[in-house]
This record gives sequence, C-alpha cells and structure tokens, in this order.
Amino acid sequence: MLYQIQAITNPRLKAEVGEIGLIPTTEIPFGIPGCSYATAPFTHLAQEGSRFSHGRYGVLYIADKIETALAEVRHHQEAYWRNLPDLSYDRFVFRGLLCHFNEDGLIDCLTVPKEDPIYAPDDYHASRELGEAAKAANAPGLRYHSVRHPGAVCWGLMTPRPVTSIVQTAHYEMVWNGSISGISRLSYP
Repeated sequence: MLYQIQAITNPRLKAEVGEIGLIPTTEIPFGIPGCSYATAPFTHLAQEGSRFSHGRYGVLYIADKIETALAEVRHHQEAYWRNLPDLSYDRFVFRGLLCHFNEDGLIDCLTVPKEDPIYAPDDYHASRELGEAAKAANAPGLRYHSVRHPGAVCWGLMTPRPVTSIVQTAHYEMVWNGSISGISRLSYP
C-alpha cells in the first residue's frame, strides 16, 4: 500500500518496479537472491511481444551460457535499433545474469524438430501460440533450441516461481554504428 501511495507522486519508483499488479504476489519468489531480476520481465512487458508472448504477459528468457544470451540479445537489439532512424552510433551496456532454477514441469521442446514453425527466426506466430497454451495450462515454462546460437539451449519461464537465484555476473557493452560492430565484457565478478 505504501508503494502505491508513493508511486502517485514518484513516477521513477513506478518505472523501476514496473506494473507489479501484472503478477500475482504468490508467483514472486520473495527471499531469493535477485528476486527483482526474476520478477522484472513480468512487470515490464514488451508490448511488441516476444517469441512466446503476444505482449500481454512477460516471459523470463534464459540461455545455457553467456554466449547464447549475447547472441539472442544481439539479434533483438539490432532489430530494435535499426528502427531508430536518428541513431547512427551509440554504446549500450547490459547485465550478464547467472540464473538457477527448477526445471520440474517445463514443456520440453528440444524434442520438436528445429524445422518446426516454433523455431522460425522472425515469425513468432507458432511459438506465441505455444506460449499461450503453456500459460493457459499453468506450465512453468519451456525448454527449447536457441534460434540465434546453433546447438545451444534456452528456456522461457512463464512465471518466476522456479527461480532459486539470479545474480549479476558482469556487464557487456554493445557498440552500434548501423549494426552491432562489437560486444565487449566490461566487468568481471
């Protein structure tokens, strides 16, 4: 209640926390290291959607290793920055996170052939329908092949409940000059 009162006069607070009402408090893994990282994708929705969401709910995307995560982020950031006509050069910094989570009950899409429409590189129609079905069935998430890093595995959690820890490991910088010309690790744990 105090948060709601303060958010009326402090828009920065609302921007930091996001729309906390988008996620039931029973799904928030209070007490774990990095609870805010685990919860952020569910309170800051990507209105344009993502692979397993039309944009009406959040998904926490996790990769098997940092190289996979950087390949996924690079693809999506390039697509976004390419649509900013006045952006000719910039540097963007991202956090690397290490996430531990329980895989019980996840839908295993590793058995789905990589040619299936859920793995289409830029057409998310089939994968969003799968995400909707997983959400409706209260599945905690999906395990699937990375589309941007061949041979790698990713997870899309439909709730932060399975997360037991998610902590920052490093910062990474992406340099944009019409495309991403480089990715550098800026800090170490």
